[in-house]
Amino acid sequence: MEQSLAEYYRPILKWAGGKRQLLPILLKYSPAKFNTYYEPFIGGAALLISLYSLNKIKSAVVSDTNKDLYNLYKTMKENPLKLIAALKDLKFKNNREDYYEARSLFNSTEDPVKRSALLIYLNRHGYNGLYRVNSENKFNVPFGRYSNPRMPSSENIMAFSNILKSCTILNLDFEMAVSHATRGDFVYFDPPYMPLNRTSYFTEYTNSGFDEKDQERLFRVYYELSKRGVYVMESNSSTEFIKELYKDFCIIEVDAKRNINSIGNRRNGIKELIITNYDV
Repeated sequence: MEQSLAEYYRPILKWAGGKRQLLPILLKYSPAKFNTYYEPFIGGAALLISLYSLNKIKSAVVSDTNKDLYNLYKTMKENPLKLIAALKDLKFKNNREDYYEARSLFNSTEDPVKRSALLIYLNRHGYNGLYRVNSENKFNVPFGRYSNPRMPSSENIMAFSNILKSCTILNLDFEMAVSHATRGDFVYFDPPYMPLNRTSYFTEYTNSGFDEKDQERLFRVYYELSKRGVYVMESNSSTEFIKELYKDFCIIEVDAKRNINSIGNRRNGIKELIITNYDV
């Protein structure tokens, strides 16, 4: 079963800040061997999927404070067939009217399977794969106007479900999510990035955001894990603030591209950092 699904190992969601473009570099700088894998900002799970496909995942602990993302992955792990059926039952097409009707339904339903199916639809048809909520914790991403967005296949969902069966899925703050990591484990942090400037400040991932104090707290957790002998790798933006925080660790600057800007010609290549507490 696992071999037949391998070709469908790919993220279910288009996640802003997703790491698919950086995967070759992240894989290159990941530890050759490790015990349990931890990813407390799981997002689209691109690195988890790649490590699993390379048979490097023995067990994993993944987490996110985004309750809808947690619910989706929990549903996908425990009830993939129900999720597939719910996706097939969706009658929404690729137009503004259907999108905003689906968004309204998503913000009003509490059924976990229906909510998961609607999240996938909204993610594939909304603007730039964003997840954003307002002060009332309501999803408010506008229609994306894609010419031909594709929904994930049943095989894609079953393959991802197969991966998640080896994972403990949590809905915790990153510090709590990695609290049991021990020597020889591998933690990958992909937090909401430190903004390059005030206008690029996008952290509305949950209604609580992720600010400079959170970045400093993340560094303290990174440092404590390092003292325990845990392999730690982090992705973040190339700013003087982040470079100063992690100056005693291995910092690798890489080229990347971000797609959040609404003006296409401003989606320029930028520098990002990969930070490890081990030699690469």
